Amino acid sequence: MNDISPRRSGGRAARRASRAAPLDKSLRPVRPGMEGGFYKPLSDQDVDRIHEAALRALEEIGLCDAPESGVAYLTSVGCIAGDDGRVRFPRHVVEKALETACREITLYSRDGENDLKLSGNRVHFGTAGAAVNMVDVEGRNYRDSTVQDLHDAAKIVDTLENIHFLQRPMVCRDIPDNREMDLNTIYASCSGTTKHIGTSFTEPDFVDDALKMLHMIAGSEEAWRAKPFMSNSNCFVVPPMKFATEACQVMEKCIEGGMPVLLLSAGMAGATAPSTVAGAIVQAVAECLAGLVYVNAIKPGYPAIFGTWPFGLDLRTGAMTGGSGEQALLTAGCAQMHNFYGLPGGAAAGMTDAKLPDMQAGWEQMCSNVLAGIAGLNMVYESVGMHASLLGFCHESLILGDDMIGHAQRVLRGIEVDDATLGLDQMAEVCLGGPGHYLGTDETLSRMEKDYVYPSLGDRTSPKEWAEIGKPDLNNKAIERKEEILAKPSKAAFPPELDAALREAFKIHLPPQ
Repeated sequence: MNDISPRRSGGRAARRASRAAPLDKSLRPVRPGMEGGFYKPLSDQDVDRIHEAALRALEEIGLCDAPESGVAYLTSVGCIAGDDGRVRFPRHVVEKALETACREITLYSRDGENDLKLSGNRVHFGTAGAAVNMVDVEGRNYRDSTVQDLHDAAKIVDTLENIHFLQRPMVCRDIPDNREMDLNTIYASCSGTTKHIGTSFTEPDFVDDALKMLHMIAGSEEAWRAKPFMSNSNCFVVPPMKFATEACQVMEKCIEGGMPVLLLSAGMAGATAPSTVAGAIVQAVAECLAGLVYVNAIKPGYPAIFGTWPFGLDLRTGAMTGGSGEQALLTAGCAQMHNFYGLPGGAAAGMTDAKLPDMQAGWEQMCSNVLAGIAGLNMVYESVGMHASLLGFCHESLILGDDMIGHAQRVLRGIEVDDATLGLDQMAEVCLGGPGHYLGTDETLSRMEKDYVYPSLGDRTSPKEWAEIGKPDLNNKAIERKEEILAKPSKAAFPPELDAALREAFKIHLPPQ
């Protein structure tokens, strides 16, 4: 029997040294925008029936509570304002909007290094949500979320290879004034990461000041409009089938200001949406089609993400079930509808009902993230960090989620079959006069970084090695990594002159970092 232990030890040391250095983007085994779409929980007939049901809902039921401006936009393209206060959408109006809708969107990053190309089945994972609490892993408690927590989350996202964008994951509960909270959300996020950012606005009147801040950060209004690095997450509907009046007005202002919009319909199956998976998808699709008509009535071809976000509900208790198998199916089914329309789309996955980063959190997060990815969802929102059915956000879970999303993306990448990967030449070399194993062969070494995803914090040591290195705990490792990241200055920090100008123009609550 061949003694291969020296080669194995040296190989391990070499591999560790190699992985300590950043891998060139072209060599990474996973990367943003890989193609999904090969998981289809709906048959072609199912998709057609959901589409037809959504069209009927729009034509026969319609939506109420549109602002006056919205009614004017919608009726200008053929919608019908009824005496009952509901706006109805004839089939031909929806079909026209689908013809003119933007089918390829670039969500820009501030540094140009992490732009996201939304089209087809290209998949991207990131954060989202409006958690009101932070998870204290060490104390096993929940506390109010703050602007510092948001900035820290942005800093962490900026360092994580598998987290592709930051949508505001929490609200700054230490800033009671809503205008100041909205503006500080922009400041804290942009000073933490140069990746694309999503945010929302409490009132329409706050958008002008937000745009002023964004123009300053971009360098000018022209620079902002050329490459807007922030999008508006807009809950333009209050399910079931009602417009959110002020949110619609916010959307109109954002479109005027050149900010991409996420049309977000977040019905709760069994409460504000039909209780069945299919029914919840129908309503979400109908509401987002109404939003698509609205946007294209304002500006044809404007970049808008089709944001069907139906959520599951535990019908025994009324509690949200973000980590359920039903949620995974809701999200995957929505991704399939986005693909049917050929529209850039997003939905929620990766949420967990667990209160802490534990085994329940792991299985719930991975289930929906994998299904969302292989279903070809363009934007997987809330994929990391969200606990307690969106009530809590966790920095440590965000860090652990980078490993999880790496593995989910490896599943998304699938299996390549060609002459090289079939390995016949390797088999001949190893078996016919070779060493009898594949460790250390040129082909193995050349592909180990290209084909395999290695966890940063996940433990693959033997029980003996694990004991020898002090039996490290996964959450403790995440805490250490968090402290290491937050101890360093933000790479996205504003130049001193710009920071001073922003602090003079706006009341910034985040202390100088």
